[in-house]
Amino acid sequence: MEKSTGKAVVGFILGAAMGVAAGLLFAPTTGKEARKKIQKKTKELSDDVAHKVGEKIDDLKEFVNEISGETKAKVKKVVDEAKTELK
Repeated sequence: MEKSTGKAVVGFILGAAMGVAAGLLFAPTTGKEARKKIQKKTKELSDDVAHKVGEKIDDLKEFVNEISGETKAKVKKVVDEAKTELK
């Protein structure tokens, strides 16, 4: 997982949150309507963040499994070579 990807996701989330907040603050609505919109947009943003975090977790799991498999293969190779040398 690259650092730049994580920074891009954080930047996207912060930008989206600021855009939503600015839009709601400057829109001509009543307090009750504004609160409903804020709740709805907060829920949408929260769901989006949860989805993106889930994707990053899946990417990390895949990376760990890949590295684990490579490490096991290297250890097996070293053990096999050691057994051959000891015979």
